[in-house]
Parts: sequence; C-alpha cells; structure tokens
Amino acid sequence: MTDLCSKSPKLEKRSAEYRRSTRSVLKFPQEIYWELSVRTGFVKPTSGEIIYKGTTITNWAPHRIVRLGIARTFQMVKPFYQLPAYKNMIIPLYSPRVKGLAGGKYGDRDAVALDLLEDVGFERDSFVAYKVASVLPQGYLKRLELAKAMALQPDLLILDELFSGLSLAEVASMVPIIEKLRQEGKTIIMIEHRLKELFRIADRVVVLNYGTKIAEGDAEKVMESEDVKNAYLGTEA
Repeated sequence: MTDLCSKSPKLEKRSAEYRRSTRSVLKFPQEIYWELSVRTGFVKPTSGEIIYKGTTITNWAPHRIVRLGIARTFQMVKPFYQLPAYKNMIIPLYSPRVKGLAGGKYGDRDAVALDLLEDVGFERDSFVAYKVASVLPQGYLKRLELAKAMALQPDLLILDELFSGLSLAEVASMVPIIEKLRQEGKTIIMIEHRLKELFRIADRVVVLNYGTKIAEGDAEKVMESEDVKNAYLGTEA
C-alpha cells in the first residue's frame, strides 16, 4: 500500500490510498493539475509533504521522482517535433532508472523504441514510427506520450487526460493498452473527463470539487451521489 500526501496553496491537505494493480478515474476542476504537478515535482509546495513508499519526496526534482518509479503523461503533448517518433523515445530509454533496471546495459534502444511504439498502436509496417513527430496526427502524438511514460517502467503511472482530443474509435483502441498495463501490475491513476468511456474500465472513481473530495467508490455509486450531481450536473430551480 502506498500513501501520497500533499498540500499546495490551492488544495487542502489530504491523503489517498492507491492499491497496486488498480485504476482510479479522477474528475475535477483544474486545481487537480496543480496537485499532480506538486506530486510529480513540477511545482514546489509551500507546505505539507509528499510521501511515496515510505520516502519523503517533497521538493524533489522530477527526474529523482521518476527514478523511484513514478511517471506521468501530459494533456498537452510536447514531443521533439523535428525528430522521428521512435527517436523521441531515446531520453526515457536512456534514463538512469531504465539503465538500473536493465543491469547497467541499455542494449539496442532503437529496437526497444520501435517495440514500445508498436505496443501502443504504431503500425511497424506502415513506417509511421519513422515519421517526424510534426506530421503526426493528435491520436499518434497521444500514443507517443504514453509510450514515453511506459518506457520508464514505472510502478505508478499517472495519465493526464490521455483521451482528450481523441475520437471514439481512438479511445476504444487505447483501452486494451491500459488493460495490459494493469495486468502487468502497474498502479494507474487516470485524470479524465471522458467519463462515459472510462467508467467501463475504472475500478474506483474519485470526484473532487474545488480541491475537495466529494465522492469515492465505483462508477454507479459515484454518479448517484447528490454532491456530484449538484457540483457537475446542476440542479433544477
């Protein structure tokens, strides 16, 4: 069991339990972006602490947090647009974490990069993985973002609006990838507003309203919550 506790200027202090091999869907306003940025080292907290696997990681830089086994994607993808898709994988594949897990040997990183991209839906025979990122559509850029996080072999994977901007068909093709990650024993936290699709695969749902948790449980229970209805669906006058 892993505890993560944090506090930022806009969020009250609270703890959340993340069960291994489970997925959570979080629906909430923009404030949670700042909390996740604090937890992953991109924003420094003014008070409170962040604890992961018994280690206090408050104010740690993102690269140190990654070495512990936490990786995340970003809603707004920012690949190296001038490089081919598979060359975008070089940085995570040459990270100290990957080197340590591989026993100090990197091996053929290009081959590993192509394998990872194929796992997330890049058709190897179509040469899409060899195209520069600047010509790829949004669906492939989202897949590339996920592949980069997967390359770090994290224990805890945070997906920030992975489905945003994707068509229904593209979302449907991403779901098996998430299922496979779960079967591999990854703990996955999904921040998502595409709830209709996501509720089909979520074990547990947490709903926040202005930084305060207002509901938690399975999808059906959460959607029946009066607090959730009032906060997100509105009430009749």
